[in-house]
Amino acid sequence: KLSIINYAFVDVKGNRAFLTNEATDSINFRNLNELKKINPGLRIVISIGGWSWSENFSDAVLTDTARLAFAKSAAGIVAEYNLDGVDIDWEYPGIPGEDGNVYRREDKENFALMFRDCRKYLDSLKKITNKKYLLTTAVGGFPQFVDNADMKKSQEYLDYINLMTYDYHPKDIVSHHTNLFPSADFEKENSGDKAVKTFAKAGVPAHKLVVGMAFYGRSWFLDSTKTPVLKRKAVKQVRGGGYTFLKDSVVGKNGFAEYWDDKASAPYLYNDSTRQFITYDNERSVKEKCNYVKKYKLGGVMFWEYNSDPKLYLLTTAHENLDHQ
Repeated sequence: KLSIINYAFVDVKGNRAFLTNEATDSINFRNLNELKKINPGLRIVISIGGWSWSENFSDAVLTDTARLAFAKSAAGIVAEYNLDGVDIDWEYPGIPGEDGNVYRREDKENFALMFRDCRKYLDSLKKITNKKYLLTTAVGGFPQFVDNADMKKSQEYLDYINLMTYDYHPKDIVSHHTNLFPSADFEKENSGDKAVKTFAKAGVPAHKLVVGMAFYGRSWFLDSTKTPVLKRKAVKQVRGGGYTFLKDSVVGKNGFAEYWDDKASAPYLYNDSTRQFITYDNERSVKEKCNYVKKYKLGGVMFWEYNSDPKLYLLTTAHENLDHQ
């Protein structure tokens, strides 16, 4: 059912792509490659960075020398373990991500130069193996990311741009976190559709854009029992849980009722007694995202993360609604 598996995450240390636990990683790479016996078209790609390991990107690509060393190290891991490409998940160039991350104005240009140099080394590897290597990136699905990254230049070197169209939640206001469209009366809020249009306007071709799905929920307790639920003040954030857990143990149980926001094409759960709200993707919203991808001839869908839905409810839905392509 999968075409690409991103192995998350590879760290960035001393301007190099770095395996933090090489013994375990090497076993995992071997096991993942074994899956190609079942699915010969499967591609295994290392994903570098992520929320927790993006603090050193800015330094790693600041100079030509550092950037080339980083690109060479990333391609080196691909070559050593017979993998199929590199994915960069820099959260975020030019703007704060996790506390303590280094970021600077030069990140915007260096973001594109990083992909240029990664493509250079992957293409050099292709001359040896005669195999085409993927180069992709996971990007924040909001306008501020585009403002601080040269996407028009970057896309020249990239096969796919994976839009992280999830975690759309204001700090203390209840809202959807992976909605395809904005809710009623909140047209300016972030959404999958807004992300697609923003990146397209920045110069990314539609066929390279991949829409993100969340295989997990986000949850808050609200300040009161007033209606409507959306846009109420949140007083405490709690674990939302993966979709298999939500579907099997929460939806329609212990006071949790499921609702559908027609405007946003997104579900949510609410428990009126405990005032707990959960936002997530379900089969219906995944189907809507797949239909959107087909309508606008986008590159596909991706999700975070596999172990959040071990019964494959959402992956099966996506597979069935993308015509098995």
